Amino acid sequence: MAAEASEFTEVLLLLGAVAVAAPAFKSIGLATVLGYLAAGIAIGPVATLITGSEELLDFGEIGVVLLLFVIGLELKPSRLWSMRRDIFGLGAAQVVLTGAVLTALALTLTNLEWQVATIIGFTLALSSTAFALQLLEESGDRNRRYGQTSFSILLFQDLAIVPLLALVPLLSPGAENAEPGGLDDLVIALASIAALLVAGRYLLNPLFRIIANTGAREAMIAAALFVVLGAAALMQHAGLSMAMGAFIAGVMLAESSYRHELESSIEPFRGVLLAVFFMAVGLSLELGIILENWLTIVIAVPLIMLVKALVTYALCRLFGSTHVDAVRVGLLLPQGGEFGFVIFSAAVAEFIFPQSLASLLIAIITVSMAATPLTIGLARYLIREEEDETIDENFEGAGSDVLMIGFSRFGQIASQILLSGGARVTIIDHSANRVRVVEKFGFRIYYGDGRRKDVLEAAGIRQARIVAVCTHGREATDKIVDLIQREFPHVRLFVRSYDRNHTLSLRARDVEYEIRETFESGLMFGRVTLEAMGIEGIVLDEIVDDVRRRDEERLSIQVAEASGRERLSTPEPLVKPRRESRRLDKVADLPDGLDEPRN
Repeated sequence: MAAEASEFTEVLLLLGAVAVAAPAFKSIGLATVLGYLAAGIAIGPVATLITGSEELLDFGEIGVVLLLFVIGLELKPSRLWSMRRDIFGLGAAQVVLTGAVLTALALTLTNLEWQVATIIGFTLALSSTAFALQLLEESGDRNRRYGQTSFSILLFQDLAIVPLLALVPLLSPGAENAEPGGLDDLVIALASIAALLVAGRYLLNPLFRIIANTGAREAMIAAALFVVLGAAALMQHAGLSMAMGAFIAGVMLAESSYRHELESSIEPFRGVLLAVFFMAVGLSLELGIILENWLTIVIAVPLIMLVKALVTYALCRLFGSTHVDAVRVGLLLPQGGEFGFVIFSAAVAEFIFPQSLASLLIAIITVSMAATPLTIGLARYLIREEEDETIDENFEGAGSDVLMIGFSRFGQIASQILLSGGARVTIIDHSANRVRVVEKFGFRIYYGDGRRKDVLEAAGIRQARIVAVCTHGREATDKIVDLIQREFPHVRLFVRSYDRNHTLSLRARDVEYEIRETFESGLMFGRVTLEAMGIEGIVLDEIVDDVRRRDEERLSIQVAEASGRERLSTPEPLVKPRRESRRLDKVADLPDGLDEPRN
């Protein structure tokens, strides 16, 4: 009974740590991974409130398994095939070259035997799938180019675990008496992958179709967990990583009609179990070993991370990545991986090196994991924002009734109306690429920055009857408006507004006309929706006009309040016009100022 109470207390501590650590570190701008690590260290090595980090690591690894399954759901087989060059080319080169360099360093800087140095070098070449993918998830960069490159490398590293584990007994002191089992292990691994692919192709979709027809939500969740964990167990039995099995199962279901439901079923478990995994890493940190070998760790961790980052950067550049992407990949993958725990434990079991060395290496991996969010912060110092491409400014032939500044999606649509109406329009834009693309369609716009007085004069602002400011960002728009009102006060200003607050700001500047990009499109969307519900045309026109009028009244009140003028009369609540014979069943009241929180 006491043991059960103790386990229950540990669960409460873990859940409480998750609830406190994540928001606390997020609020100060740090990654939640660091928060989980810190929480694990606090309740483990420091306060010794929880022990048995090995069991927690095994349990938390299910979170990594679920994460790979969710990623697999987003990668169709065709898309995965398109990544084969990065996976088997860049990924293989990273493991082999990084492993060779780290092995050479271990032989040069220590007195280790070549067998020991080889195991250490190639194991430390692996990175942490859990850490890297979680950091990509938090930053929203998983689907960016460098995120895809990083994932390709991690995927091959998971595949490399099999030969590394097979290498351990071959390098043990009794290797001459060991039975060769590498070929058998390879056959078993390939057979397991084939079995999983066949099951995914022919069994999984019918299974989920049957369960979905029952309407039992809990059965769908149970089936999803069964498939993920079953695939993981099969791969583990074959000597592959559990994460690899879950990933393959996800890919097999990527084109399934139940993909989104499966993802929503898995998501809550994934987040909590990943948090447990990261806390277990913190719990596994042996402070005694770190204190005894602090100088070794202080030297080894930065050196290993630097070597991995440099080799990864060089290979990414060799395989066609940009400088920016290569730097980001290098700074994301310099840490040791969680599979190092497994390989080093296997090396101890095969008498390749003692437990004390394994504990030191595990401490090095753990510290490198903790340092990874910090290395990512170095990107701002190593990556200079690339200057926008420029082309020569040439305003020959510029000057007309309307000067339009900015040719993004809003300006493109507005210009079509002006040109169709016979207006003469001069358009300037600060994107060299956009200028070139438009020229391919036989359309002339001028390259120039509307925030510069000389550019505006060259574009003919003194002859323009109206200046239409159609730039996208609020800051750029405000600078252009302020410049024009200061230097060219005679100009009539028509301005695209970013959001409601920007509208109030522009009205305070007394621009002649402004409009929020999404306002009229939102009115039209609502009108068409009501029309599809059977509302008659006359009523629709009245509703739209009434909403537009009331919105204008609310804006007028907000402008008056902001300027300190006497408050205008309060507009009526925002409801449908009252035509008793054609009333809607329900009407909506919108709080003032909430019709468009953002663009």
